[in-house]
Amino acid sequence: MKFSIYQESRRGGRKYNQDRMGYSYSRDSLLLVVADGMGGHLQGEIAAQIAVELMVNRFEEQAKPVVREPAAFLYETIHQAHDAILGYASKNQLLETPRTTVVACIVQDNMAYWAHVGDSRLYFFHNSELVALTQDHSRVKQLVQMGKITEREAETHPDKNKIYNCLGSMLPPEVELAPRRPVANGDTILLCTDGVWGALDSHDMVQYLTHYPVLYALPQLMDRAEFNGGKHADNLTALGITWLEEEDGTIATATSTLKMNPDVVTTQMDTLRVSDDVKASGEVSDDDIERAIAEIQNAIRKFSKP
Repeated sequence: MKFSIYQESRRGGRKYNQDRMGYSYSRDSLLLVVADGMGGHLQGEIAAQIAVELMVNRFEEQAKPVVREPAAFLYETIHQAHDAILGYASKNQLLETPRTTVVACIVQDNMAYWAHVGDSRLYFFHNSELVALTQDHSRVKQLVQMGKITEREAETHPDKNKIYNCLGSMLPPEVELAPRRPVANGDTILLCTDGVWGALDSHDMVQYLTHYPVLYALPQLMDRAEFNGGKHADNLTALGITWLEEEDGTIATATSTLKMNPDVVTTQMDTLRVSDDVKASGEVSDDDIERAIAEIQNAIRKFSKP
């Protein structure tokens, strides 16, 4: 495999960054995950962290060097993440369970498989066109599908951020699996939270991501999304790849797995953290962070067993 990759997460105008992201790859398989947490006082971050970390851990266990059934893997690990979040809430006697969206993609054997819950999105670009896009599990999207409002009206609808499907709710998540799709040289896959897509014009996204690799396009799109969001901008997180043929030398910083040991897996993942100003306010201490990390690890160990 060969690909260029870019990931970035920004707090925007919010006190906390509740988004999480991560990617992991073996010689022949690549996993991408983005989650957008919901819940107060560190809890949204924890839900998103559990989702990303559990999926990455399971991938590290199974991608030797490929995941045997990618679609089944996505479906099962997302449900395991949901169970782990409920387990965390129960153990810590939380009055309200933290929740999170999730969107995840596996690329192997020149095929892409993806699944999502909520309104974090996956965009797939091929031959200078947007050829696939996840459908938000939101009230507003339901209104569009019922013909009660238009797509343009949905962009400014007051309920556009209300979702009906997530991890951590009392009801099991409805995991939406997309049909697998071939991946060719130059194709781009973008996973992002609503802080990114909600602040951008879809035409701009297509123009940038079909003409430039993610290494150049995504930083500019993130700048534009944060500027458009203004002082109340939501958290912004984007994780994207441009797929390349092994002999394609156009991007000097591209990652090639050709010489990797088949039993080795490389991972890059967010860790639980809060901003310095939140620490200074006394709302969350370093001890709070350490306890939360320990509880996350306990939840993942319990609910990620095969």
